[in-house]
Amino acid sequence: MILGIGVDVVDLARFERAVGRTPGLRERIFTPAERDLPLRSLAGRFAAKEALIKAIGDSSGVRWHDMEVVSNGLGNPSFVLHNAVAKITAALGIEHIHLSMSHDAGIAIAYVVVEK
Repeated sequence: MILGIGVDVVDLARFERAVGRTPGLRERIFTPAERDLPLRSLAGRFAAKEALIKAIGDSSGVRWHDMEVVSNGLGNPSFVLHNAVAKITAALGIEHIHLSMSHDAGIAIAYVVVEK
């Protein structure tokens, strides 16, 4: 059963300006494993984290590092959840999180579906 759906879109040029003028932004939002990716990939991961919060409908006590976007050997993205997000999803009975990300034409988009 679908519990929630979330989507988020990030303007790549705006994201690049934000990262350029705020040196600590990468460290604040992204885990060490995510930080050195190209900006378009970081924008997609930022959108994914925002979309996940929308899909679960609760951001109580959540920190950006509580949601880590990883890719398998085929490049398919998924989440590794920590701390507050792991507790929220467990409390909601979420069994699976579907994630799709893309970037093109100056935007990055992420779509998340959570199931229980």
